[in-house]
Order: sequence, then structure tokens, then C-alpha cells
Amino acid sequence: MPEYRAILYNPVTKTSLSGGLELLDTWSAEDGSWVWLDISGNADDAEYQLLIERFGIAPLAIQDAHRERHPPKLEFFTNQIFIILRDLLGEDENLQHGISQLALFLGPNFLVTRHLQNVHAVESVTERVQSKPSLMKAGPAHVLYLLSRRVADNYAPVVLELEERLAELEDLVFERPGDDVIELITRYNRSLKRLRRYLAYQRDVMAQLSRPSTALPVKLNTHELNDVFENMERLTSLCQLNQELAVDLLNTHFSLISHRLNHVMRILTITTVIFLPLALLAGIYGMNFEFMPELSWHYGYFGVLGAMLGIVIVLIAIFKHRKWL
Repeated sequence: MPEYRAILYNPVTKTSLSGGLELLDTWSAEDGSWVWLDISGNADDAEYQLLIERFGIAPLAIQDAHRERHPPKLEFFTNQIFIILRDLLGEDENLQHGISQLALFLGPNFLVTRHLQNVHAVESVTERVQSKPSLMKAGPAHVLYLLSRRVADNYAPVVLELEERLAELEDLVFERPGDDVIELITRYNRSLKRLRRYLAYQRDVMAQLSRPSTALPVKLNTHELNDVFENMERLTSLCQLNQELAVDLLNTHFSLISHRLNHVMRILTITTVIFLPLALLAGIYGMNFEFMPELSWHYGYFGVLGAMLGIVIVLIAIFKHRKWL
């Protein structure tokens, strides 16, 4: 069963009433009043009938509004505008943010918002207009702006927080690179990619509303919507910059790991090269052949040790000259 919340504004008395569907019976376009109807929860046949008969909303648009996941979109009808936005929910342990879809139907004297889950923007704007009824004076298009701006504002702290976390990860890359750092950078990069995609869709919607190419079915304040567009454009650009930074950090991390691995391999190679001729000498004189002239030499043992020491000194000198050590 869906839940209905309505706010009816009367321009004559400059007051607003809050309630449910009963307010629609007192709503009339002739006296200049307008209504904001917010619907949440699972849909039923009665809701379909209400939206079609009372507000003249197209059935296909209603189906899109009821979908749990739908890309942000903008669609114009004869006497109304249909918009789908995505508001942010909380963050999970994988640094992924939940999304709550918000559908808006804007007419000359009504605004219908439809969502399945809780939407922070709706709750915030509802509290504002109930505590300050004068916000309803500008009409439903202004409330649409307030909702859109609230959605954009909800993205801002998330994007800025990810930017701060990336700055901390930049220090970790140089201090203690490891698998945990790679995992964190990859998660941040994935989260920024998703946020950038959500913001880019909604930025395009606001661009079409603030710079319409044709006459709109409902009069809008393009300056207000341009403000939302600029905020979403700025956040989209910031996500892109931070995503590029995350990729750079990942590449830097791999470069540092590769450099350290090369250094270790160089030390091991040099050690092997030094001990290889020593092992060769030890192997030769460790053979049990009867006729080995050096075995009867009084100073043979010390001679072989001296040769080994000389080989070590010469090889180390060569490596230092070539700056391998």
C-alpha cells in the first residue's frame, strides 16, 4: 500500500495545509491553489487511477516512476514535465553508496513526487516548506528547484570526503604500499565512477531544463535550474579529477612495487654472480681425483681462499663502478 502526504497551498490566505488525500478534494485550480502530493511505498491500482484521472499523467510515465532502478531522465508532455532523479543513501562497507530513485511530475498547479524508498531530499524540503510556508508562494516549479538542489547538495559532502580519503591514500602509497592500499584505491575509483555517472545523467537533465530548446509546458525559473546544473557540473568534474587521481595513485603504487622488486632482484642477482665462481672453485677442488697437482702444494688451501677473495673484490669493484651497488 502506498503512503500519501499532501501539502495544499492557498495563495489567497498565503497558508498551507498538510494532510493526506483528503486535501485533493479541496484543491481547485480555479482559486489559484496548488498541491504537492508525495507518494511512497509499493504501488497499487488505486494509485494508478488517481495519477491518471486526477493529474492526467501518462501510464508509461507512471510505469517508469514505479521502477526501482531507472536512469535519470527528462520527458515533456502536453501540460506537464516528467523528471527522474537519483538521491544518495548511506555508504556500505565497500564504499558504495545506495541510490533512491525520485520521480517528479510537474504541472502548472501541482507537483507529484513518487519514490519507493526513503528520499533525503523529500524529507528535507518537506520540513522546510512546513516550517516556512512562504516557500510555497513561488509555486510548484520552485519546490521542484528546492528538491533538485537538495539532491545535488547531498552529493557534495560524499564527493569531498572521497577527495580527502584519496589525499590520505596518497601518503600511504609512499609510506607502506601493499595489497590493502590497492584494494582501497580500487574501491574509491569504483565509487567515484558510479557517482560521476549518476551526476552526469542528472547534469544533462538540468542542462535541458535550464536551457530549453523549445517552449516548456510549464513555466520554470531557468536561473534556479541553472544553479542546480552548475552544482552538478562542478561535482561531475570533481569526480572525474578524483577518478584520474585514483588511477594515477594506482599506477604509482604499481611502479613503486615494481621498482622495489627490481631492486631486490638486482641484489639477488649480484649475490648469485659473486658466489657462482666461488662455488665453481669449491666444486673443482672438491672432486676426488687422484692426480690433482694443487692438492700436494703446501699453500694450496690458502691460495684457493686468496683467489676466492680476489674474485669477490674484483666483482664488487666492477658492480660499484657500474653503479649497480
